[in-house]
Amino acid sequence: MLPNTFHRIALAFTLALCSAALAAKQSATLPSNGARKPAPDFTLTDATGAPLQLSVLKGKVVVLDFWATWCHGCKIEIPWYMEFQKKYKSQGLVVIGVSMDEDGWKSVEPYLAKHPINYPIAIGDSELAKRYNVEALPVTLLIDRDGNIAATHAGMVHKSSFERQILSLLQDGAKISAK
Repeated sequence: MLPNTFHRIALAFTLALCSAALAAKQSATLPSNGARKPAPDFTLTDATGAPLQLSVLKGKVVVLDFWATWCHGCKIEIPWYMEFQKKYKSQGLVVIGVSMDEDGWKSVEPYLAKHPINYPIAIGDSELAKRYNVEALPVTLLIDRDGNIAATHAGMVHKSSFERQILSLLQDGAKISAK
């Protein structure tokens, strides 16, 4: 019994340390506006057939989520992003999902029929992935109101830390517009 209990405690401790390290990494302050690089522009077609162009969203804070229907971590994050879209849309947040499924709409349309998403979904390609340095999924970027990349998260985000980053960008914009 003792080794089994010890292993459980050791595993719990290790998981707690990893979680704390991830939260600390993501809760770090965002780089200053001058240190941010412009997000590459793109125009894609969303699930409704409407054009989706990133540069048109200047003035908004954008969560740009690269995901796939087969990606377990992606499917955990999507409800969080739906919550953020609903909660902060009126403050200027826009969430965009870019599916990286190789067969495109063939996989995505049935997925969306079973799992409706409250933000625009489009299909990406290898060129877009290259421009955003997407090498594995999920990858989520935060783009500030000026169209610059404020943060890039490879792997699953830590929900509460990510939300704090979103709020920071939303508040930065509120301060600017109040001047």
